[in-house]
Amino acid sequence: MSFIDTLKYKYKTGTIIEKLIYLNVVIFGITLFITIFQGLYKGEQNFLVEWFALDDNLDKFLTKPWSIISYGFLHADFVHLIFNMITLYFIGNLFIQYLSEKQALNFYILGTLFGGILYVISQNYFPLFEGMNSSLVGASAGISAIFIGIATYIPNYQIKIRFIGFVKFWHLAIIWLGFDIIGLIGPNAGGSFSHLGGSLFGFFYVRQTSTKKINLFRIFLSFFQRKEKPLQTVHKSAKRKENTTKKIAPNQEQINTILDKISKSGYDTLSKAEKEFLFKQGKR
Repeated sequence: MSFIDTLKYKYKTGTIIEKLIYLNVVIFGITLFITIFQGLYKGEQNFLVEWFALDDNLDKFLTKPWSIISYGFLHADFVHLIFNMITLYFIGNLFIQYLSEKQALNFYILGTLFGGILYVISQNYFPLFEGMNSSLVGASAGISAIFIGIATYIPNYQIKIRFIGFVKFWHLAIIWLGFDIIGLIGPNAGGSFSHLGGSLFGFFYVRQTSTKKINLFRIFLSFFQRKEKPLQTVHKSAKRKENTTKKIAPNQEQINTILDKISKSGYDTLSKAEKEFLFKQGKR
């Protein structure tokens, strides 16, 4: 199997998070190639970035409305790409442990959308740096939606950080938001606004969907996606059997009890029997 065939196989069999990472890396590679080619032979601005980055100028934005989404797949440089992809890998894989891959994609796309909207609004109606035309690139708004979304869903989930110990997820979310709020008075204020737009989407989507409230926020979402079921833990079943309601109910009740324990105290607090039970249920 050639290297290209191996990459195709890994992309085909990968999770939605891995596919998003592959897509971002490939687009960055194409962008880099175009930049080098144009720099050597034409000396022009990268047309890919020019057409797919999100401009803060409303007139330019109206000529390329697709940029409200496409900017989320572009990156300014290699460091920008690596930082975002590492964050997406760890946060995204935690997300799909509790929610579905389809929901992860929705959070990424719609978080990018809401981040772009807040960016355009902030730069045109209350810009912190007047007279500075700029454009926005980066997956941070979509990643922020995934991060804050899962942090809202399992706020008491704990992860172990070296030299620090166990830290609850909502503590990390506060730190994440704190950096973006501080960034509102810096040179990348527009980027911070977009991050906050994604974060707000992640937070309110989880809160409103989980409580099953019908409001304008959910009506707005209905224009972009089909009817969504309330957020729920994914339990895949390879076989469907009839007349098994009595057997499923006790298992589901036990699963809910274990997941509630994970939400409050973290996965590491489970007993060996509980871990084995959850593992077996996930394989059914």
